[in-house]
Amino acid sequence: MKPGRRDFLRLAMGSAVVPALSRSALAETYPSRPIHLIVGFAAGGAMDVNARLMGQWLSERLGRQFIIENRTGAGGNVATEAVVRASPDGYTLLTCGTANAVNASLYAKLDFNFIRDIAPVAGLVRLPLVLIVHPSVPTKTAAELIAYAKANPGKLNFGSSGIGTSEHLALEEFKMMTGVNVIHVPFRGGAPALTALLGGQVQAQFAVGSTGLAGIKAGMRPLAVTTATRWAALPDVPTLGETVPDYDVSVWYGVGAPRNTPAPIIEKLNKEINAGFADPRLKARLSDLGGTPFAGSSDEFGKFIADETENWGKVIKEANIKPE
Repeated sequence: MKPGRRDFLRLAMGSAVVPALSRSALAETYPSRPIHLIVGFAAGGAMDVNARLMGQWLSERLGRQFIIENRTGAGGNVATEAVVRASPDGYTLLTCGTANAVNASLYAKLDFNFIRDIAPVAGLVRLPLVLIVHPSVPTKTAAELIAYAKANPGKLNFGSSGIGTSEHLALEEFKMMTGVNVIHVPFRGGAPALTALLGGQVQAQFAVGSTGLAGIKAGMRPLAVTTATRWAALPDVPTLGETVPDYDVSVWYGVGAPRNTPAPIIEKLNKEINAGFADPRLKARLSDLGGTPFAGSSDEFGKFIADETENWGKVIKEANIKPE
């Protein structure tokens, strides 16, 4: 006997309920075992420390251990590829950041496409860079530095933590937006660059948060911070955007997952990470590291990554930057 119309509707309604129940059950049961949070840089660095802080918070909130795993190499590409190739089940996550947006254009041949192959989960923090100069440079504001650089083309040397790093790219964007002719001097890290600045071998540096503060304590002069808003750690230091309209550069970190990770898992992780930003204890610890909580939905984080990738791609192309 053929099924009647009522039977057909009952079957159709039942099949529609199954996916909804499955999504709900998936969110409720996740996680059921430890999660690996992969970091592409060495233990003790800014990305690693921020990942460990959030990993501890998530472990306490979700009742499962978040294991921080450092897989260094190729500017974070080794870690990214490991997560790209992991099972999309929410148990292997990536601590991503500015380097991922940069590497998409910096490296000619990658075995993955970051935007396509990594699903955005949530932002973690944004950190400013601080434009600091040696006391021998006769400038007290960003406007005076730009005027001095234009009057003395090729005379100012800017140290950075290496080719293709945030410090280097902040400088290149500064050059593009102001038309100054200054020299980039790459070092093997922010600390060696700061040492050279303290010794007068270079005259200026776009230094990431804590490095910039260390330079200021050692007598270097702060001229501006690179984010769109002033930094709580240096409330009297103006933004560079107040002198160079639309200049907005930051170092940022976030969490990503393999493509095709179920949406309920991403939504749950996003919700719990954002909840951390409302916790006074965690918020204070992030602030102590110089970071500002990077709250928002996974879609908003994905748009931010796409915008960053596009912007740094233009800078890398115009400045003809090649990896070391």
